[in-house]
Amino acid sequence: MQKQLTVIITHEEGGYVSLCPEFDIASQGETIEDARENLREALKLFFETASVEEIQTRFHEEVYVTRMEVAIG
Repeated sequence: MQKQLTVIITHEEGGYVSLCPEFDIASQGETIEDARENLREALKLFFETASVEEIQTRFHEEVYVTRMEVAIG
């Protein structure tokens, strides 16, 4: 079974961090593609080892990614 999940990738010093907010699982990599593939592997391992109850408990069905303006200084 396949499921579409949200992936947020940010650049940090030395590489990229990838996050799946639906399950609050993160990974990293030297490139964007590495970070994405490492997150895919982390999610795969999570689904292989977690109980049905843990998967249901951690799952956030509604995830909103947006931007907002904030005054600085």
